[in-house]
Amino acid sequence: MSNLTGKVAIVTGASKGIGAGIAKHLAAAGASVVVNYASSKEGADKVVSQIIQAGGKAIAIQGDVSQQKDIDRLFEETKTAYGKLDILVNNAGIFEFAPLEEITADHFHRQFNLNVLGLLLTTQKAVEAFGETGGSIINISSVAAIAPPPNASVYSATKGAVDAITKSLSKELGPKKIRVNSLNPGMIETEGVHSAGFISTDFYHAIQAQTPLGRIGQPDDIGPVAVFLASQDSGWITGETLQVAGGHR
Repeated sequence: MSNLTGKVAIVTGASKGIGAGIAKHLAAAGASVVVNYASSKEGADKVVSQIIQAGGKAIAIQGDVSQQKDIDRLFEETKTAYGKLDILVNNAGIFEFAPLEEITADHFHRQFNLNVLGLLLTTQKAVEAFGETGGSIINISSVAAIAPPPNASVYSATKGAVDAITKSLSKELGPKKIRVNSLNPGMIETEGVHSAGFISTDFYHAIQAQTPLGRIGQPDDIGPVAVFLASQDSGWITGETLQVAGGHR
């Protein structure tokens, strides 16, 4: 496994699902991990406990990364705890599906404020925190950016924006030795997918049928790829959008 010993990572929205899986894998590779959460302190504390029990290092820090003051505090507390930052995983996000006739300004801004603006503002602080050796930024996008499903125009647009931001910032930040890549999962079986009622629906089975590897993904399918993108094993990779979706397009 890639060696992240001595590195410090922030994973936003890491109290459950893909973020929790990424946090655990980064810690297993040797990184000290900040498990960020907006509201689920219990979930974040559970992830931290699991990391520590496995011999890793982690702390939980609350912060809604759609809010500037919370972002500032997240980075201040990270600096106090670990003294530096090497890796940022922009995982925090929401998905809300709605047909065109039900789209409202609130529906639009709720997703863009977190999935896009929050990602930009968090990245801004990470660039300030990285040292002279640079760092790695991993934006969690989605296969929806290139294969938008029906009733997901706003959500898919946020992920298309994430991929565009990734390419733009990779060129802007490359001279600072900062790599920026998108990791684009397909459907992953998470708490969010269950609570949204997708499991065992026609949509769920259609995605499964369209996936060459024949199944829905799990958080543990994503974590190792994030470790790769965080490490020097991918030191010559930036500005890429890596589809991690079992072949689904």
